[in-house]
Amino acid sequence: MRRRLAGRAALETADGPAELAALLDGADALLAWDFNSDAVRTAWPRDPARAPRWVHAASAGVDRLMFPELVGTPGLRVTNSRGVFEQPIAEWVAGVVLAFAKDLPGSWERQRQRVWEHRETRRVHGSTALVVGAGPIGRAVGRTLRALGARVRLTGRRERADDPEFGRIHGSSGVDGEFGELLGGADWVVAAAPLTDATRGLFDAAAFARMRPGAAFVNVGRGPLVVEDDLLAALRSGTGRPARAALDVFCREPLPAASPLWEAPGLLVSPHMSGDAVGWEEELAQVFLAEFERWTADRPARNAVDLHLGYVPMTPQP
Repeated sequence: MRRRLAGRAALETADGPAELAALLDGADALLAWDFNSDAVRTAWPRDPARAPRWVHAASAGVDRLMFPELVGTPGLRVTNSRGVFEQPIAEWVAGVVLAFAKDLPGSWERQRQRVWEHRETRRVHGSTALVVGAGPIGRAVGRTLRALGARVRLTGRRERADDPEFGRIHGSSGVDGEFGELLGGADWVVAAAPLTDATRGLFDAAAFARMRPGAAFVNVGRGPLVVEDDLLAALRSGTGRPARAALDVFCREPLPAASPLWEAPGLLVSPHMSGDAVGWEEELAQVFLAEFERWTADRPARNAVDLHLGYVPMTPQP
């Protein structure tokens, strides 16, 4: 990447908020590589005139950038790395669904104990999957689960009946309405929504109580979509709502060693790696360089974040 930008941009690397604050003041653009850091919030210039004109996130989620000072910067362009993580995440979700359906964790445990125990397993074909989030990641998950023969229903920020790929996109507000009915009819519930004020804590005790007994829950969106204490209580309750769960994202990362989630019954803990297939760093660089070309040519961004919504809308890109 440095070779591609040689002679076209002066590159500086910041290590920590203090160094970033010094470099950010008066900079033209910022590549935010560490999606888990709040350094940008801490270092953002107080004078909007000294703030960068473009911020690119080396991630799909941009929730850590959606603080008032940045969002309120006049004329600011914010882009993300849409296109890198969708299919790897979808494959990871499919792997989890297959592992749960075929009880691979149970087979590994019995092998460890040298126990030969015949069991019946579940079919994925003909089961029902509810994917919460109708953006690129949710759609990739939906397509992949469809390929396994699952019936897929998607929910989004707003309901619509004319989606060219999935037909109807359901709403996802309130477990007392249609969303609760969808939860109750799903064998697999996959959270793939961006983190916004509307989705924070969406999966709480009420949502888990509406799930079908024996259902599995998977979160590949953002940690705070889930009230983790409520999920822990649901898994410990023995009601099977849900019976198993897989979390690739957490409210606090890395997950503290003392967290009870490590030993929650039926829970698979994954260290925020579902989208990181071999070669992902080079792909991130390519997305950034493509956006750099558009920015320097004064062309519209391909992955332009709507600062009011907090994500890239699903609209045709130039």
